[in-house]
Amino acid sequence: MLSLRKNLVQIGLKSKFHTVSPQLFKAGDKITGQFPGLVEDSPGNAVDLAKDLSQYKKAIVVQVPGAFSPACSASHIPGYLSQLQKFHDKGVQEIVFTTVNDPFVTKAWKKDLKFPEGAKAGVKLLADSEGSFAKSGDSLFDDSVKFFGNKRGTRTALVVENGEIKQVFEEPDKAGVNVSSADNVLKHL
Repeated sequence: MLSLRKNLVQIGLKSKFHTVSPQLFKAGDKITGQFPGLVEDSPGNAVDLAKDLSQYKKAIVVQVPGAFSPACSASHIPGYLSQLQKFHDKGVQEIVFTTVNDPFVTKAWKKDLKFPEGAKAGVKLLADSEGSFAKSGDSLFDDSVKFFGNKRGTRTALVVENGEIKQVFEEPDKAGVNVSSADNVLKHL
């Protein structure tokens, strides 16, 4: 399929022929590469997520549509934070939340949500300020523009072992909090 797409691009048919781009967010794929704009707390604090995840026997990456949005703030992230010990008991070393927002907003949101501090807490909130992580999984969605003003990442949870995606919990409507909820992910660990 990739060679067909490459040939069509070479002859100028890209805009007339739609192909499905390969998705990072599927079981069996490795999270590799750099994600420009993926930062923690400030623009100067870049995070090498692929490297970090490869060092953990088991981690969870939770992508949420937006900081301070009702579902993200009231139930999705608090569900994980309130059950952090249960995740640790199941061998999860790190839970990483990502959202297509700027780092100043995510830092304020982290404070508002009362994130546990320090490396031993095993939890991070990252700003995907350029949407590069969400784009890598082909998970930016157009419907989010009317609510957030730009494309945001679908609500998804990934179980990652040694940098390889083992399970994907993506909301079918892209924004609900059922499939990717902490309770549901815990049941599948």
